[in-house]
Amino acid sequence: MSFQDLVKFATEQIVKHLDQPAEERKAIREEKKAERSPLMNEAFGVIPLALGVAWKKSKLRKTIKGEG
Repeated sequence: MSFQDLVKFATEQIVKHLDQPAEERKAIREEKKAERSPLMNEAFGVIPLALGVAWKKSKLRKTIKGEG
């Protein structure tokens, strides 16, 4: 693929994006944001997530029992 092909592709994508109405662009952006996994999972995996959930659960139990 030559540089000229890359410039052509990039130009086509930009024009395609700019031709969409603003509301449609915003809706697409919101859909992508909703599909994305949380940053904690993405950056560190599932183990910190599990530890965080366990920590919050133990805190909640203490609060319900009146210990904390």
